Amino acid sequence: MKLTWITHLLFLVIFNSYGQKDLNNKDKEIITSEIKQMFENYHKDITKNGLASEFKYLDASSDFFWVPPGYKETLDYDTIKSILIKNSKFINFIEFSWESIKIQPLTKKIANYSGIVKCVQIDTDQNPVTFKIIESGTLIKRKDGWKFLSGQSRSLN
Repeated sequence: MKLTWITHLLFLVIFNSYGQKDLNNKDKEIITSEIKQMFENYHKDITKNGLASEFKYLDASSDFFWVPPGYKETLDYDTIKSILIKNSKFINFIEFSWESIKIQPLTKKIANYSGIVKCVQIDTDQNPVTFKIIESGTLIKRKDGWKFLSGQSRSLN
């Protein structure tokens, strides 16, 4: 009898811990809404303040990596930061907007996304350029909000 009770208790504890990791539809809606708001803020900050605005949206941990357009390997946070600083010197205006996006919350603190980003850019010689990027990645929720943890981007032009 005692062994059966312990077995049932153990089963309930294990079952309950797995159940807590599953997200219900309400959780998914809340997380998706938070991430969409983060993306909106991210795009507005870039338009207003340039590429250096990206830093506050990138996860600065050692887990961060990205494969930007034109690259064939993952780059760490410091490398991405130096590329953004370098490229920002040649851009007078830049604006990003989602043409399409899919967000898939995995846990309350991790989500995947994929989509197509439209970019309008004017360089320092006043040349306008419009292009699209297909992007996918993983986001992580930190104390100060959702951050890009890893991903890749490819030019569609």
